[in-house]
This record gives sequence, structure tokens and C-alpha cells, in this order.
Amino acid sequence: MAKHPRIEINPAVMVGKPVIRGTRITVELILRRFADGNTLAEILEDHPRLTAEDVQAALTYAADAMARPAKPQAA
Repeated sequence: MAKHPRIEINPAVMVGKPVIRGTRITVELILRRFADGNTLAEILEDHPRLTAEDVQAALTYAADAMARPAKPQAA
């Protein structure tokens, strides 16, 4: 995905969830850590392979995903 070069979606990695490229750390995990009140420093300490740029990329990816029009649900 050219717009999000740090994010990878591969069905063979974490069942196709978006991850930080080259890791098995999902965008979802990063978002949930922030939602649980963790700081960037805590997340980076717990996941030494991550960089601040990776975390920023995950947040940007999530924001862009939320900006897409919702798919209509079947009745």
C-alpha cells in the first residue's frame, strides 16, 4: 500500500490484519494500547522493534481507514 508503506496486509500474517511491516504487531494492538491509557514510551518499551514512526504510521492508517465511507450492512 503506497500511501502507508510501514503497514502491511498479508493473509499469512495475523490472519490479514494490518501490521507494522516486518512484524506481527497489529495496528489494532497499538490502538488498544493507547485506548487503555498507555503512553508512547510504554508501548515502545514493551515492543522494542517498534519505532515512534511505526506508531505514527499505525495511527495515520487507522484515521484513513475511518475516513472511508462505511459499507452498507445487509438488512
